[in-house]
Amino acid sequence: MGPSAIRAAKLHSTLGKIGHEVLDGGNVATVESEARKIKDPQLKYLDEVMLACKRLSQSVTKAMSSNEFPLVLGGDHSIAIGTWAGLAAVGRNEGLIWIDAHGDFNTHETSPSGNIHGMPFAALCGFGDERLVKLGGIAPKANPKNCVLLGIRDLDPGEKKLIAKSGVRYYTMRDIDEMGVRKVMDEALGIAGKGGRKIHVSFDIDVMDPAFAKGTGTPSPGGMSYREAHLAMEMVADTGQLQSMEMVEVNPLLDDQNKTGELAVGLIASALGKRIM
Repeated sequence: MGPSAIRAAKLHSTLGKIGHEVLDGGNVATVESEARKIKDPQLKYLDEVMLACKRLSQSVTKAMSSNEFPLVLGGDHSIAIGTWAGLAAVGRNEGLIWIDAHGDFNTHETSPSGNIHGMPFAALCGFGDERLVKLGGIAPKANPKNCVLLGIRDLDPGEKKLIAKSGVRYYTMRDIDEMGVRKVMDEALGIAGKGGRKIHVSFDIDVMDPAFAKGTGTPSPGGMSYREAHLAMEMVADTGQLQSMEMVEVNPLLDDQNKTGELAVGLIASALGKRIM
């Protein structure tokens, strides 16, 4: 229901007002989890996630091949595996800025829950179950040296170790507190966009402090403020290097009058060029 909530928050008209033509590809078909049984508790709903990601990858590849900008909406952050499979299929060497309260760097061996939405970043970088890592036939899909993890404050013990040895540059919420968003984003954009490299932003709405984003499944206190997040996205837009984007983990069932959906639309608009003046 996340994508529908974001659409309902006037995504199309908001982007239209800043000069973008919006082509809505519709929802990627997924299976209701209630209709399936968990086969592997360490890789919950693996077959269903992989099928959805394969379908998504085809849509992303089609958009990129048509010189369009893929804007992927969720829902579950496991969809990032499909997004990057689609980007990799057209040979795009993008830098990645992953903005999230969580590392999403677990594998089936380290995850306490077995939820795949805690594994996609690791899978993109070549770590984890080979079915996830090799989805789409290209692995790894992202070069850890071109990747930045930003806003983390809730990590599992196993993924801490994996992040530390992966080569991914990371900035915790303490780093943001001490350095400020501008300095952190200057460095992050310099890593992901080095040499003019195109950038993909994967924005998990739970990076926000729950005071600003109630409608998400795994909120964690002490996150980014409204203005910190908008400044980060405005700085992304200023580079002119943004080539694709995800906005994920919006859950309207947990929201208050779709305020989180509206926040998501505002942040997307800032990343795509909306300015105060």
